[in-house]
Amino acid sequence: MSGVRHPIFARCYAWLSARMEAEIGPLRRRQLAPLRGNVIELGAGNGMNFGHYPPAVTRVVAVEPAPHLRRLARYSAARAPVPVQVVAGLADRLPAADARVDAAVTTLVLCSVPDPAAAVAELRRVLRPGGKLRFLEHVRADTTGLRRVQRLLDATVWPPLAGGCHTCRDTAATIRAAGLEITEMDALAFPDIPVPVPSSPHILGTAVRP
Repeated sequence: MSGVRHPIFARCYAWLSARMEAEIGPLRRRQLAPLRGNVIELGAGNGMNFGHYPPAVTRVVAVEPAPHLRRLARYSAARAPVPVQVVAGLADRLPAADARVDAAVTTLVLCSVPDPAAAVAELRRVLRPGGKLRFLEHVRADTTGLRRVQRLLDATVWPPLAGGCHTCRDTAATIRAAGLEITEMDALAFPDIPVPVPSSPHILGTAVRP
């Protein structure tokens, strides 16, 4: 996951995420608003989601592998409106028992995990039947030209510079392949600018464990 092998990027991410909150905060609120019960958040970063969890959430276990981001997340957890426990962990070995959580959250993290299929399979494992995954992820572009640019960047400079991030992952397909049913999904651009950048295409939605 991002930051484990990229300590410099982890520090840059913490700085950048705080400065982007005015723009991305509404998307975080939209992503998290339907949640309730026990939640596991994969790749919590510095805890920018924590302030947006609704009162219906009774507990959040926030998994973050990067030590620097984990320390910052604990400061954010202390100010969160719901109980948040920040723990160390990896995407393919989540610290939770089978079928025990009501909801899972991924926010801009499945682009950077080493094995997204294994990560989503783990999320399915810990979700109870009927439990929901709420995702907000940047994904591969719909247009051929931008997708070519994404593939070029992913094969060269982007992952080393961006903490293992890949711009051209088909995250919706990965979620479905793990046995989760996508019940709603919106495509959006962030940042929403006239000329899209390789990381602009995003999806926000819900997948359910049958």
